[in-house]
Amino acid sequence: MRDQLIYMSASEMVAAFATRQLSPVDVAKAALDRIAEIQPTLNAFCIIDGESAMSDARASEERYANGAPLGPVDGVPTTLKDLVLTRGWPTRRGSRTIPEEGPWNEDGPATARLRESGAVLLGKTTTPEFAYKPVTVSPLTGTTRNPWNPALTPGGSSGGAGAATAMGAGTLALGTDAGGSIRIPASFCGVFGLKPSGGRVPMYPPTPLASLVGFGPMTRTVEDAARMLTVLARPDIRDVAALPFDEIAYHERLDADPKSWRIAFSPTMGYAQVDDEIATLVEEATRDFARMGARVETVDRVMDDPEPLMTKLRRGFTAYAFRHMGEDQFALMDPELVADIRESRGASLNAHLDAEMERIALLKQMTSFHEDYDFLVTPTLTVPPFSVDLERPEGETRYSWTGLCIPFNLTRQPAASVPCGFTRAGLPVGLQIVGPPRADLEVLQAARALERARPWAQATPDPQKWVAA
Repeated sequence: MRDQLIYMSASEMVAAFATRQLSPVDVAKAALDRIAEIQPTLNAFCIIDGESAMSDARASEERYANGAPLGPVDGVPTTLKDLVLTRGWPTRRGSRTIPEEGPWNEDGPATARLRESGAVLLGKTTTPEFAYKPVTVSPLTGTTRNPWNPALTPGGSSGGAGAATAMGAGTLALGTDAGGSIRIPASFCGVFGLKPSGGRVPMYPPTPLASLVGFGPMTRTVEDAARMLTVLARPDIRDVAALPFDEIAYHERLDADPKSWRIAFSPTMGYAQVDDEIATLVEEATRDFARMGARVETVDRVMDDPEPLMTKLRRGFTAYAFRHMGEDQFALMDPELVADIRESRGASLNAHLDAEMERIALLKQMTSFHEDYDFLVTPTLTVPPFSVDLERPEGETRYSWTGLCIPFNLTRQPAASVPCGFTRAGLPVGLQIVGPPRADLEVLQAARALERARPWAQATPDPQKWVAA
């Protein structure tokens, strides 16, 4: 019975809550029990607050009894990445340099919208220090592991969110993505992840990386992600750079006719070296769009390798973001991040602004591309999950294995990772769907169509198969 509860979709839960067939209290307890079961092995959480979660659930149960739920996620177990400001809980961003004491008296916009909509907040999920690398290891919380094989990484930087969601330790998860940090763990953990258009989800406090970052949902179904985005996209006056509020109920508008879609399938975008097994699985899944009636064309080259551009931007952002850090703080931090900070000091303002102009040119190029195609489909990553002891796959650079994700942080386009199959070793593989700027609804519609063709949520990791890591 417990597994039935933790793997229910948010849409199923809300419907059952409304008819009193199911209680948010029972669901919250099942999710907390699951967290207790997986945490010793996967280390997906840095904060677990069962008392607060049960209080949230009891309040939700009372609202449903009165026929007055607060919104489309009322009563649904939800986790927050430890990069998201949360009232009452420390937000340490995976770093020992941030003291636990606080005061922690303010919700960021995403947390505030979820709380206002009645979400049951279970706790906070792990992140690498300041979300600065695509695997989830930090000096503060240690190593987070992959739910399909704990000897492997779940990816990052939203690795705790990906691992928890795959295991039913929360139905909705809030992640962040500045270079693939939602899509990477979504692919490695076998869940759905959406990086919304830049500015779609209001953010606060401001960050130097704001023009790259998107806050977004990680879930087991597309409809759940759409339900969550409906809440997250609501306005907040603290983010003056957010997109205008579009008032779309995303979860109510997922049906669309694929016969009108023009899809560009690019196996490598023109620069990536993709694992053969991944390439085959993504190509097979892409054929499902053609079987639905979409026009699918293979496009070998989409753009130049974006790694040099991302490297220049990262250097400028890093120099600014950590300009006040000194040796006492460095002694507490991830050595790789410290090396990045040292290397970035003295970054040229002209070089950084040149890189920003290159971003504009890339966005113009992709805007023209989407005049011919509604969607771009690629593999999410070039490799399957790798050893949890590595910072990156052997023989790869910082960005080579995530290089199909990072262009769309540069252009701020919506992009989603959709599970599309498993390797022979039983590891999940993600397919990436990219839309034109601000086409978040359309990306969700395309992902929903693929989900119906191959319903991945039926496959879940089995803790009985874990080998002690």
